[in-house]
Amino acid sequence: MSRDDVDAGDDVGYRKPPASTRFQKGRSGNPRGRPRGRKNQLPYDAVLGQLVTIREDGVERKVSAAEAFLLHMTKRGLEGDGPAARAAMVAIEEARAARAANGRDGVVCIVSWQTGSVNAALTALRMAAKLDPFRPTARMALEPWLVKQALQRLGDRRLSLEEQEKVVRATRTPKKVKWPEWWEVRT
Repeated sequence: MSRDDVDAGDDVGYRKPPASTRFQKGRSGNPRGRPRGRKNQLPYDAVLGQLVTIREDGVERKVSAAEAFLLHMTKRGLEGDGPAARAAMVAIEEARAARAANGRDGVVCIVSWQTGSVNAALTALRMAAKLDPFRPTARMALEPWLVKQALQRLGDRRLSLEEQEKVVRATRTPKKVKWPEWWEVRT
């Protein structure tokens, strides 16, 4: 390169490519476009849509990564991890809402348990509390947040007076629940 070229303003060097190799006006940097077969997917859609193998009670089966993740979060919730339990409940509710929006309302998750372990599961998920923690057969009471969520799921359906009384008696602290306007039984 001669001194005349440098003086003319055609500097070439670090971060100054030659003018002939720069992007031309009106010409795309990706002239062939996106390759066929590629979808505009978010990364988590591609990951959670994959099939994975899980083992339950010694039996292997294939499920989607999303279902495996939900099962794992539910298991952690049952083991006493409160945030995992809440995350699992939110995911189940979102899945139910999505299924209802698509007109396919049905069972999202089937949970099985051994006889006598329901109280332990409810306690671990912090959905209920024993009224007397020192007695193994003590009565359980539902947590107010769970009652509130269940009432929201009712939609337009109303409970009878007898059902309302049962719900109030089964709630650990019924004064903390914001009862719907149509609710007649008060604490």
